[in-house]
Amino acid sequence: MTDQALPAAAQIAEIASAVQELTSVLARTTNKETILQAVAEQVVSVVPGADMASITVLGEAGPYTSASTDPRAWHIDDAQYAENDGPCLRAARTGALVRIEVPTAAELWPTFTSVSQEIGVGSFLAAPLTVERHAAGAVNLFSFGTHGFHEIDAQFLRLYTVVAQAAMHSVGQARVAEEVEQLRVAMASRAVIEQAKGILMAVRGLTEDQAFQALVSQSQRDNVKLRVLARRFVAMATGGAAGSAAEDGDSSAR
Repeated sequence: MTDQALPAAAQIAEIASAVQELTSVLARTTNKETILQAVAEQVVSVVPGADMASITVLGEAGPYTSASTDPRAWHIDDAQYAENDGPCLRAARTGALVRIEVPTAAELWPTFTSVSQEIGVGSFLAAPLTVERHAAGAVNLFSFGTHGFHEIDAQFLRLYTVVAQAAMHSVGQARVAEEVEQLRVAMASRAVIEQAKGILMAVRGLTEDQAFQALVSQSQRDNVKLRVLARRFVAMATGGAAGSAAEDGDSSAR
């Protein structure tokens, strides 16, 4: 292994460690803001030239900063949003990595350049990041002084974002599966409640609203969820089996 390869190998090990930490965060939460904050904090340690980081998301109402390691990064991001252009927006919109020294960006983005120089940022590095299935974004790195970012820094950032994006995608898949299951349960609950209402309307001559209120009142008196009560009622009225043990065991209020 060459002398140049040694630092690279150590940095790749740092990336692997950061991804492992991100996986630990993903195991604890599916909250997007929490996950992106972890990404922002980790990427500063992954890329040697980074002094602070932020994450831009292209939302329906416009771009916004979802996570940051330093309040000053928010100010620079806001300057780009005000111009509707800049390194982070270029990366998010085009899917291309952007590496630039701030003084050379003056003609392209005067507001961004002015704010960056006032804060003391000399270089900028941004990599595209798909935050969710339909939401593009970018990981933004800021470097103080003149040491700037090198091509190897860009490669490290690209490697980390690819792996982090894959990890977040897996969480997105789990979230989709969870939402589908919640929808299935909600539809099943609605069906059994409608069935119970129909039986009450036929047997007692109640209106639809009266039948529903009767179920709600009984649910509150018995301190059981409405869907559980409706399932029990339908089972009794039709001579079927009682509700599942899992639902019958749920004695929490509606």
